[in-house]
Amino acid sequence: MHIKRYTIASILLFILIGWYVYAFVTQEHIGLSFMGIHLPSLPIAVWAVVPVFLLYLASVAHMGYYSFIGSFKLRKYQKDYEKLLDAVSDAYLGKAPRDRSFKTPRYELLGNLLSHSKIFPADKMEDISDEKILNVITAIETVKSGQVADLKKYNLDRENALLIQNQMNQFNAGDINAEDVLSRSERYSFELCQKAYATLAMTSPLYALEQYKQFMSKDALWTILGRVNADTETLEAPNDALIALINEASLTQEDYIKMSSVLSAQMLPEQRMKLFETLSEANEETMPAYLYTLFDLEMLSPADEILENSQPDEFIYFKAYRALKECNKHYSIEL
Repeated sequence: MHIKRYTIASILLFILIGWYVYAFVTQEHIGLSFMGIHLPSLPIAVWAVVPVFLLYLASVAHMGYYSFIGSFKLRKYQKDYEKLLDAVSDAYLGKAPRDRSFKTPRYELLGNLLSHSKIFPADKMEDISDEKILNVITAIETVKSGQVADLKKYNLDRENALLIQNQMNQFNAGDINAEDVLSRSERYSFELCQKAYATLAMTSPLYALEQYKQFMSKDALWTILGRVNADTETLEAPNDALIALINEASLTQEDYIKMSSVLSAQMLPEQRMKLFETLSEANEETMPAYLYTLFDLEMLSPADEILENSQPDEFIYFKAYRALKECNKHYSIEL
């Protein structure tokens, strides 16, 4: 019951009791003493109302106390509700970790489930009453559509998938360029730095490529090697500089052979042969590429020497190719 309504009803009861006693019981006055204190003489009707009034005060105090306790509990539920909404927002954004402390058991269970789950708004949601969640969903939809969203206020870490995609969108839109990304690489994901380096590899001079070589990728390496002694965007690089760049990429035997094929278009034969000879001395994985280079350049003597000194089960395809050449069967090494 509301205190205001209860008070009005109580006053009406006071009046009713006092009127009834005064009108139908007695109109006399009486004086009372309490703990040696003499109280003024009042109508008995008034004294009849006093116990009811004291009961009213006690009941109001009782209701006030439990109302305070109830409001305190309600406040805890409200705070936990707000924390749960924050947890949903963090889950949508892909934040980690997402552990939050809740004061009420029910919200604690929901929060624990959220902190160990991955959720993502699959479809466009409408009629979201909470502004914070609505802003998060709008930002996610903006990023998914290839546009740039303001994510600074969400304090996402560097490896957050949504932040990475948003940075990719910024890069694709031209809001940031390759030099911006690479010069402040600590702010950006490794994937974006690699993409920026691949863009840089198309036109930049050797010193810039060496400066950011830790972001080398296979695609960037093929671009760089394709520029060596090319007619446009020419890159003049000694073998030791090329080797330093090559070593930054994780290459397989097939990749090294492809690299020799890429270099065959523009690189001088002597430089190309020396490059793979140097690589083969440091890494056995490059020996097939060195043999490929020797056969491609018709340098048969050093190729024969390597094959003669190899184990019977090594370089089977190259030994077969050599046998074909000895039988005057001239096939391209590309086969």
